[in-house]
Amino acid sequence: MNQPENNPETPQSVKSLVIVFSYHHGNTEKIARTMANVLDAEVKTPDQVFPEKLREYDLIGFGSGIYSATFGPAILTLADRLSSAAGKKAFLFSTYGAPAFAVTRSFVADNHAEMREKLQLKGYTVIGEFGCAGWNTNSFLKYFGGINRGRPDADDLRNAEMFAREMLKKARG
Repeated sequence: MNQPENNPETPQSVKSLVIVFSYHHGNTEKIARTMANVLDAEVKTPDQVFPEKLREYDLIGFGSGIYSATFGPAILTLADRLSSAAGKKAFLFSTYGAPAFAVTRSFVADNHAEMREKLQLKGYTVIGEFGCAGWNTNSFLKYFGGINRGRPDADDLRNAEMFAREMLKKARG
């Protein structure tokens, strides 16, 4: 009997899930849905996730807007509830309301630190991290129309697609 050929380009060979906490303007949800499209993944919010069900996935993305230099409370709480996941592959992504021109790679890594540490303590292997600007109208910024209006934009979404493709390659490897 002939077996179907396993095509390494088909996203179905890596069962993926994208979990997102997106609160204000849906910035992070746009990124999540773009990545999920590439990964052929479901998108769920932290309250839709049953930690014991995560064993079914080969790759899990955890995303949030950045609030006071870390992920949102709902996704941090989910990370605390996770079961041990020895070697399970995960990636992190976020949108931030800081001026886009002022952001460095270490800025993104610093804002992801608490979530990364929580996942690593549970046994997850974080294989990549992504961050981009998002429209921010919090606090006094609302009086000026906010910052990063229109972000994430088409370039951000293309970068999110490229990042998701890289995560898929790493998950297979």
